Parts: sequence; C-alpha cells; structure tokens
Amino acid sequence: MNYSQYETYNFDSVSAFNMATGFKERSYQRHWHSYGEIILVGPGETNVYTVNQDTYTLVEGDFVLVWPMEMHSIVDADREKALVIQFSNAFVNSLFDLQRIMHFYRNLHVICINSHPELSAELKDIALRMKDIFFSDAANRELECCMLLMKFMMTLDLHRDEFAPEIEPGAHNGYTDDVMKRMIGITDYIKNNLTADDLSQTSMAKRVGISRDYFSRMFKEVTGMNYNKWLNMIRLEKAVELLSNERMTLTEVAMLSGFQSIPSFNRVFHNEKGMAPGEYRNLYIKEN
Repeated sequence: MNYSQYETYNFDSVSAFNMATGFKERSYQRHWHSYGEIILVGPGETNVYTVNQDTYTLVEGDFVLVWPMEMHSIVDADREKALVIQFSNAFVNSLFDLQRIMHFYRNLHVICINSHPELSAELKDIALRMKDIFFSDAANRELECCMLLMKFMMTLDLHRDEFAPEIEPGAHNGYTDDVMKRMIGITDYIKNNLTADDLSQTSMAKRVGISRDYFSRMFKEVTGMNYNKWLNMIRLEKAVELLSNERMTLTEVAMLSGFQSIPSFNRVFHNEKGMAPGEYRNLYIKEN
C-alpha cells in the first residue's frame, strides 16, 4: 500500500476515515484540506509543527489536532513513526455530539503528554488500536476505526475541565441538551445562509427563541468563542472552500462567503490565516 499521498486523500464518496505512517521526509509544506487530521507525534529530539499562525515544539506521545480547513505544516519532525489519522468533515457533521465537541475544541490544537499524561495515554491507546485495525485485513476495519474515532472524541470531551486555559471560556457545561441542539441548529442555519441580509445575534437569538444576552452567553460556551469571531471563522471556512475553484474571482469568493467588502475579507483572512486570500489559493494550486 502506498501512503505517500495522504495529504491529498480523497474522501468524496469513498471513505470517512484514513490513516498513514512511515514517511521518510521530515517536513511537509504549509497546506490545508477539507478533512480533519490528528497526529500522534513520533520520537526524536525535534518535532516542530504549525497550525494556523502558531508553532508547536512537541515530544513523543503528544497529539496535534488540525480541524477541517486549517492551514498547517510540519516544519521538522519524525514522520516515519508518527501516526496520522484523518476523518471527513461530513462524518463529523453527521452526528450531533461530534459537532458539539468540534465546536468546543476548535481552538485546541495540541495535547501535551507532560501537561495531560492520563488523557494522552488513553488517547494513544485508542490511536494504536485504530492502527492495528486499519492496517489489518479486517472486513469492517473502517467501521471499527470510526467507532474508535468517536471514542477518541468522547474521551477528549470527558477531560474538558483540563483545557480551560486553552479554550474559551471555561467548561461550565451549564446548558441543557435542548439549548445545545438549538445552538447547533442555528450554526447549521448560518453555514447554509452566509449571504443572508441579517445574521446579527439579535436575529439569531429570536430565531431560536431565547434572549440576546442568553444567546450570546450560551453561544460562547458551546462554541468556545464569541459570536462575531465564530461567524468570521465560518465565513473563512466557506471562503477557503471556494478558493479551490480557480474560475471564481476573489470578489465572488468574498461575496458568497458573506463578507460585505473586499477590504474586510482581506483583513479578516490575513488576521486568521497569516496571508492574503490569493496567496492561500496559490498554495492550493501548487499542491494539486
């Protein structure tokens, strides 16, 4: 089996799960993809990764979490023994609890064994079980790996109190399932209506039937960020998706992503991604 093309793995109508290991090269250029990625860091004195604009120097047993559409790279790391787990965005969106977990941990990109030894050990055990199954001849290996991926996410969520400094705000879990479902429902509505005339907090709170103040507080607790920041993130995700279409102008990308002007699109994009939209598109073209 050839694992060398894992960064361009095609999940469309093929698979919800993929895994790779055994790369001789120690680096990989800045890139992005529509699927999520979890990396179990391999051995060696040097393991340096980037996610968005942050650089992480890690050790064996740490995890790197790359959520869909995030720019990332491997600066210098052991890729031969590192383990790469990939999962389709459609798989996450198919389950309410996976959506909730991804929303909550969106700002978390590393799990360090020195800071979270118990959790790291549990997650490593799950990851190695995935590896054994994925590289076997088991008839239901994808199904079993997806079940273990759900266990991975559930295990992470059970330790949410450990990550209050890394994710905003602290994990109070003071909302009911009904409120959570309303929040997930409104986020789905926004994702599908980015060009709507009114996506203000007041309008969205009215849509879900709660006060604006309560909506603002619950939205931040559920997603890990305030409403305006989250809305910009979703618009950027849409923009990144559209940038892969070379026939679409940057103005069209901005408008279809819900940005009201090119300057605001460029500013938000550069602040979050560290480069202009055109540069980002060129990276996609270069890789594909």
